[in-house]
Amino acid sequence: MPGPEPFVIPDRELRWRFSRSSGPGGQGVNTTDSRVELSVDLARSPSIPDTPRERILRRLATRLVDGVLTVVAAEHRSQLRNRDAARDRLAALLTAAARPDPPTRRPTRPSKRVHRRRLDEKSRRGELKRLRRRPED
Repeated sequence: MPGPEPFVIPDRELRWRFSRSSGPGGQGVNTTDSRVELSVDLARSPSIPDTPRERILRRLATRLVDGVLTVVAAEHRSQLRNRDAARDRLAALLTAAARPDPPTRRPTRPSKRVHRRRLDEKSRRGELKRLRRRPED
């Protein structure tokens, strides 16, 4: 199965926002804007080919607001590491969402031999359980 059609979203289409993060960092937390929000407009991006765009919009529909996907990273104390985390998270999301659908499975019926074997095993289990019972007088 081939992978997704490759595409690159240029930096000019990415919108970065920074804010104060909660969590570890001591007094620095109150002064450093280390939380990162990375947004990209998937619905109107000229960089994404039409075929993967439809797939991405369908699969990420619950995460989109007016066609814009926003990824947040606040787990690191430095803004630079949070930027990298947000960029990696966005790339992973888009790669997974752009992947083509797996081929549909053709339903098959169990063979007669397998069907017979299953019924024989059921009979054996039933007989075994019957033998464990208290004998009837």
